[in-house]
Amino acid sequence: MRTHYCGQVTEEFIGQQVEICGWVHRRRDHGGVIFIDLRDREGIAQVVCNPEQKDTFANAEKVRNEYVLKVKGTVQHRPEGTVNPDLPTGKIEIVADAIEILNESEGTPFRIDEHQEIAENTRLKYRYLDLRRPEMSNKMRMRARVNQFLRRFLEDDGFIEVETPFLTKSTPEGARDYLVPSRVHHGNFYALPQSPQIFKQLLMASGMDKYFQIVRCFRDEDLRADRQPEFTQLDIEMSFVDENAVMGLMEDMIRKLFKKALDVDLPNPFPRMTYHESVARFGVDRPDLRIPLELVEVSDLLHDTEFKVFSSPAKDPKGRVAALCVPNGGELSRKDIDEYTKFVGNYGAKGLAYIKVNDADKGRDGLQSPILKFLSDEAVAGILERTKAKTGDLIFFGADRATVVNDALGALRVKLGSDLNMIKGEWSPLWVIDFPMCEYDEKSKRWQALHHPFTSPVSKDPKELKDNPEGLARAYDIVLNGFEIGGGSIRIHDIKMQLEVLKTLGFTEEQAYEQFGHLLSALKHGCPPHGGIAFGIDRLVMLMTGSTSIRDVIAFPKTQSASCPLTQAPAEVSNEQLLELALRKAKLGKTEELELKLNK
Repeated sequence: MRTHYCGQVTEEFIGQQVEICGWVHRRRDHGGVIFIDLRDREGIAQVVCNPEQKDTFANAEKVRNEYVLKVKGTVQHRPEGTVNPDLPTGKIEIVADAIEILNESEGTPFRIDEHQEIAENTRLKYRYLDLRRPEMSNKMRMRARVNQFLRRFLEDDGFIEVETPFLTKSTPEGARDYLVPSRVHHGNFYALPQSPQIFKQLLMASGMDKYFQIVRCFRDEDLRADRQPEFTQLDIEMSFVDENAVMGLMEDMIRKLFKKALDVDLPNPFPRMTYHESVARFGVDRPDLRIPLELVEVSDLLHDTEFKVFSSPAKDPKGRVAALCVPNGGELSRKDIDEYTKFVGNYGAKGLAYIKVNDADKGRDGLQSPILKFLSDEAVAGILERTKAKTGDLIFFGADRATVVNDALGALRVKLGSDLNMIKGEWSPLWVIDFPMCEYDEKSKRWQALHHPFTSPVSKDPKELKDNPEGLARAYDIVLNGFEIGGGSIRIHDIKMQLEVLKTLGFTEEQAYEQFGHLLSALKHGCPPHGGIAFGIDRLVMLMTGSTSIRDVIAFPKTQSASCPLTQAPAEVSNEQLLELALRKAKLGKTEELELKLNK
């Protein structure tokens, strides 16, 4: 039906006849001459309709925004003074010889031809219209280019693309599974995969050597701006490798991707930082290094202070007192400080102590704070020296359990960096390494794997893991601008070590075989050393397109409540469908409803 896309008709086609199809982006009537901006996925072309072409002009008078047209016409230069330098097609126009209305459009709930703030629920309900907007179309095309590049890079390096099952077995680790009832095995359920982790390890046991897959994964968890119940990851696994081999190849892939897609030169090599250093300095294991703010440990300086708000966590082995010095933060008003106090409350902090440095040269006399009277001269001097505070700075303090302090000050650091325009540079990649193998969960009173139960510890002796579950793991995360875009590890390939890890996590040997027998069996039959990584495609493209939510780079995403305004999913099903599955709707009592709410 067409000879070219709208956005492809440039000066090289001057004098030629073309046929284009698309949507009416905008229609303008200028004193008897009608101009139509016709849009398709490649761009916009200006169409001129003269009254001399009576049939063509009559059709042009009928069209409205979002009508679907086919236009046949001749390409010519735009008149002097009407060139649009912001468009690839801005130097030409197409004089219409014929216009065919392929379909009409009702009035749309929002305008496609204008950049405007649209309620997200409206955008998602009419996602097919939202995707017509050039900014959204460009994001989808960037996503396609990213996938294409990643696939080609890995294929060129000898990787084999293998598809793994969507209907699999539920596992007790990680987030909640999405369960699928079986029609032919009443009372039994499949689970949608949270990750192809076990299958890709089985592929290594099968001798595939290098595997990859761009795969959909599913997690029934609480959502945030950078999470979805169904998401896409680039899943990778390799045999006979160590950490450096995996990290080196993946770093090369990401560096070349950014150069190809954005013409950006990322550093070579990416910096590396241990987990413990990252948490100590930035409060999180995915720091945004573009923000020049760091947490400073001051617990030892406040160990003996009479101010129990500081001394109690300073003496607690699981507590922490940390300072965050904000350059020129003294300009913040009391109202600003109250807002930041409220902000850290979202992360469990009970308050936000502070000291304003009005004159650093005067020492204690140059400071302003309601907590100064509780601090000794030695403590004050130590804080000023350690934070390197200068005149005009503001020092915030966090004092609580270490996890609360890290979460609260880590989030405050990022918010201050954004609010005070402190972000330096555009891209800051980082490898975070040397994670603990396990962490103790106070709620469940048991050890949990920090990554997953198949990550190999640094130690090769199962007894050492038994004696020290917090020992180092052979795990690594790749972080970009404060977001984890990929995480991986060297896996366990020895049956004895795998059973010890599962035992540490609370499994009996019988339970281990019941849940993971297929993997354990593979480890017994000559499984090679192997490792891999998985990248979050949604999050990566979100960053590359400058979006604020992964919903902007997913064609048909869910809301933060895991619902779809477009299709109205999830939805009820008929009793007949439930009967086929040997299911019925549960009638919950008050106790059961309360328990369900608590579990959520």
